[in-house]
Amino acid sequence: MEMVMDVVLHAGRNTIELCLFVLLPVMVFMLAIMRLLESWGVLDFIVDRLAPVLRPMGLTGLGVFAALQITFVSFAAPVATLALMESRGTSNRHLAATLAMVFAMAQANVVFPMLSMELHLIPVLLWSLVGGLAAAAVTYWGFGRNLSSAERLEEEDDRPNRSKPAEGPKGNLDAVNQAGADAFRISVGAIPMLLISMVVVALLQRLGAIDWITHVVSPFLAVFSIDQAYVLPTITKYLAGGTAMMGIADEMLRQGAITGTLLNQGAGFLTHPLDVPGVAVLISAGRRVTAVWRHAAAGAVVGIIIRTIGNAWLW
Repeated sequence: MEMVMDVVLHAGRNTIELCLFVLLPVMVFMLAIMRLLESWGVLDFIVDRLAPVLRPMGLTGLGVFAALQITFVSFAAPVATLALMESRGTSNRHLAATLAMVFAMAQANVVFPMLSMELHLIPVLLWSLVGGLAAAAVTYWGFGRNLSSAERLEEEDDRPNRSKPAEGPKGNLDAVNQAGADAFRISVGAIPMLLISMVVVALLQRLGAIDWITHVVSPFLAVFSIDQAYVLPTITKYLAGGTAMMGIADEMLRQGAITGTLLNQGAGFLTHPLDVPGVAVLISAGRRVTAVWRHAAAGAVVGIIIRTIGNAWLW
């Protein structure tokens, strides 16, 4: 029991430090920028210009907005967009393509805080875009080709909700205050899941389970010249989510168990929401989104593989 309490207290300190002193400031800054760009009409302008280009890949105007949300806000931000797409009658095929793209792309709530851990932003975002578009296309034309293409969208509905322009300094201040409130909600909301995840992972470490798994998979890793340091963050990421992985990676960096180069090489398979918590959150957007998640996950795997090869090749 003493060991469990020691693990809980240690994990609690790391969780609070990560959420309040790393995640919160970054999310406030990124959300404030996104809110201001949205209120000024910049996001609407971008979506309107990109939507016709990306339509052949199975993405609508709202799909483009979802890509911007996961890239610059958080992995949970596209939930509202997916719910809106479903309520407006977007076809299952387009829903699957959009969800696949979101599953495959880099999540802002992990990528931007990890810049303090020597992660390089531009390569991650470029390969995230390539992988996300590939996931959407392969889902739309491949894994989801048998899904219904019937939709009831009118042209003016195929875009995000038009926000009112910010009216002077007060409008800008309101946008920033709203961003701060949303960032605080996201950061504090991550604490329970992150704490439980870090406790579970720490207990597995103390009990020797991680070392046993590392020993078992070592021959397979050696065949592909993969460093064993990836085992712990990978297990954490896929079982507990990207935020928990970030906490583990931060601690490993401090202990010298992993390097910034390894984090950059592994960014393709460590910074996306295709994990247990990520899938659970994103498919909560609606009934039809839940129905197509397997098609989307299959397409997302293709995009993640492309991202993995791309990031590893650069480093």
